[in-house]
Amino acid sequence: MPLYLIERNFADQLEVSPEAAAGIIRVNDDVGVRWLYSFLSADKKKTYCLYEAPGIEPIREAARRNGLPADVVVEVGELRPPPLPADLLSA
Repeated sequence: MPLYLIERNFADQLEVSPEAAAGIIRVNDDVGVRWLYSFLSADKKKTYCLYEAPGIEPIREAARRNGLPADVVVEVGELRPPPLPADLLSA
C-alpha cells in the first residue's frame, strides 16, 4: 500500500487524549487509512504523520471527518540504505 507523509499545522499546542486518539483511529479504519508514526515539532504546533492509504483522497476524507488539518500530503517511498561495513562502524 502507498505511503503518505502529512504535515499538519495547529494554531495551539497539540495534546491528544486517549479517547480522542481512539476516535481518530475508528474514522481512519472507516476510510481505509492506517496511521504508522508521527513526529511532533518542538513547539507542539506541527505534526508530521506517516500513513498507509490507497490514495490521497481517503487521507483528506479522514482528516476532514476527524476535524484535523492536512496542510501538505505527499506520497513517499521507503528508503533503507544498506548497512555500513563493520570497519566503518568501529572507526
